[in-house]
Formats: sequence, C-alpha cells, structure tokens
Amino acid sequence: MDDEDYKVSSEIYSEFDYRTTIEPKLNKNDLVSRFPFKWPPKLAQTDNDGDLVVDRSDFNEQDSRAEFVEIEHSGSTVLGLVGLQVWRGALLLADWLFHIRKLLKNNSVILELGSGVGLTSIIGAHYAPVVCTDVNKGEILKLIESNVARNSHLLVYPVKIVELDFTQTEFTQEIKDLLPNIEVILAADVVYDDEITLAFVNTLQRLLSHQPPHKYAYVALEKRYVFTISDCDSVAPCYDYFLECLRNKDDLVAEEIDLNFPQFFEYNRVRELVLWKVCSKYKK
Repeated sequence: MDDEDYKVSSEIYSEFDYRTTIEPKLNKNDLVSRFPFKWPPKLAQTDNDGDLVVDRSDFNEQDSRAEFVEIEHSGSTVLGLVGLQVWRGALLLADWLFHIRKLLKNNSVILELGSGVGLTSIIGAHYAPVVCTDVNKGEILKLIESNVARNSHLLVYPVKIVELDFTQTEFTQEIKDLLPNIEVILAADVVYDDEITLAFVNTLQRLLSHQPPHKYAYVALEKRYVFTISDCDSVAPCYDYFLECLRNKDDLVAEEIDLNFPQFFEYNRVRELVLWKVCSKYKK
C-alpha cells in the first residue's frame, strides 16, 4: 500500500466517546466532537481545617465549572493531513495553558504553530490574543476558522488565522509584523516526520531569536515507539530525532517539563506524552 493511501487515526477516539450527532459544516465526512474540560478554580479553596482542597479530575456534567470545546475534525487521514484530527498533545498543551494562565499577559500575543483543528488556540484565546497558524493543506485554515466560530463563547480575545509553512525559509511580512508582540509560542503533535521535524525546529529557532521580547516555546507530543531489528528494542525514532535537532541548535535551551500539573481535559495522560520548554540562550 502506498503511503498516500495509508490512513491513521488518533487513539483518543477509542478511549472516550466525544462524538455528537451535530452536522459538520465543511466536510460531510467529518465528525463533530465535544471535548469536555473543567475551568480552573478562580481561587485556591481550603476546608474547615485550613487544608487546601485538591481538585479531582472527575468530569461531572453537573459541575458548575464543566464546559466543552466543540470541534469538527477528521476521523482518519493520510499522514500528511494528520492535522485534521485531534491528538493527545493538543489536550496536554491546553491543560498547560490553564496551569500557567496567571503568567499569560493580555497585552502580549500567543503564537501557535501547526495548530491543526485549532483546539489549543481556542483555549489560549480565553487568556490572551492568539495567532493561529498552519500550512494551508486540506482546507485546514478554513476548518480552524469554523472551529473558532463554533466556540466563540469561550473566547475573550481575538484569534487571527495565518498561514505559516515550516519549510519556507522566510516569514511572510504579516508574521514579521506580529513578532514584536509574541511572547509565548505553542506547538502540539508536530513531530511525526523527520523532514517536517527539522523544518519545525529551524522555524522555532528563527522565531525565538527574534527579540525583544524574550520568547518561550512549549512543545507537546507523544513518543511513538516501534520495534526495530537493528536496535533489538522498542525505540521512538521521531522523538529521538526531535531531540537531536534541538541539541544541534547551540543558541537554544530546552528542558522537559514534569507532567504533574492538574488535568482539566478528559483524556488519558499516558506516560508517552511529553512537554518541552524551549527558549533562546541569549536575552537581548
């Protein structure tokens, strides 16, 4: 079977039933799913003894903080169009945004790379203006626009949808004009093909070097293991190549973030999920 014919599906569709009977707007073969989450508590709460009340990750629809993001997406795609699906990394990154919400400034801009269906950008726009980008394949920019409109009730700040292709060595003037206002860069589930991974890290390097302001990137992904005869072991080659690309950038500093922060979305936070923080070594 040719690679162009082979289709893949996100594991999360079989783990939880997010599906609805809502009609898709762009593609009759798409699904419309609702991904439940709980808003973070506004203030830390204590019990009668003065102990901190721990927020449990049980998703009760009667909870006053219960909400959902409604997303039109594909159920399966060829590898080159996996951005049309929803993957675990997007939910992990959305959780991280909730966790660092107090650090997000409403006078700065969040830039998301490889935004896919736009889920993480929708959450980001509750806390700051967002520039949501992807390569314009499979009408993905129209899909993002539609999903943003579906969830307008969740937005506090605007979402600007712009094309950004990792393989292009020059940014468009539109992206260049936005860079002085961008402090936080997000990317989820963009590590699955070595050529794209290298282009992504090169793009990240160029974005992070554009200062001021000093920028931070958060990259969420899931390690994909395969068994190889040469290694006689299960390895994660795409993830390993991503780390190699980062190590080859002398001007970047990268650290893995512990995933012990609260979970707000409903999904399996499997051990293969990882979150990295990347920034420039130099502060101008």
